[in-house]
Amino acid sequence: MLRAYIFPTLAAEAVLLSAGGLVLPEERLVPAALAVLVVVPALVFAVRRWTGSLSYQVRRLSPEQITAARGPRREPREQTPEELADSIVERTGEIRRALADSPSEVRIEMCAMGYRACANDMITLTHRINEELKSAGLLRRMRLRRARNRAIEALSATRESLPPGALRTTRQEHQ
Repeated sequence: MLRAYIFPTLAAEAVLLSAGGLVLPEERLVPAALAVLVVVPALVFAVRRWTGSLSYQVRRLSPEQITAARGPRREPREQTPEELADSIVERTGEIRRALADSPSEVRIEMCAMGYRACANDMITLTHRINEELKSAGLLRRMRLRRARNRAIEALSATRESLPPGALRTTRQEHQ
């Protein structure tokens, strides 16, 4: 009767007994089974920890370790004028969408900071286009001017969507 509570099937009993390579009397079977249930998970945990398994490393990962991690350094590729113009158009569109629904004061300040960053990129774009126009062919000049005009229009639309006084000094600049 004791066997029915410990092992629901005879196959499970045979597996446990053959794993140890010895046959135990019934009164020692319960402590042996408990020892196996405790020792095996402890051994698995220890082995996984010593081997540095990925799941263990992921569980121990902290935000500080993520920010401190350095991967292989690649030299950042400089954007072409068209890519920079596309970036300005995309970011100003996001700013306008953020300002469309009733924004909070913090969101307005963040949008104003984003607008300033886009304006700085617009200055960079203008300088790059002016340099490239000197040696560009007819088709390239048309593309560059079209990219600049798209960025100017997007920046102007964003400037108009900002609330009055949003581009004055922010709270951070006051402190």
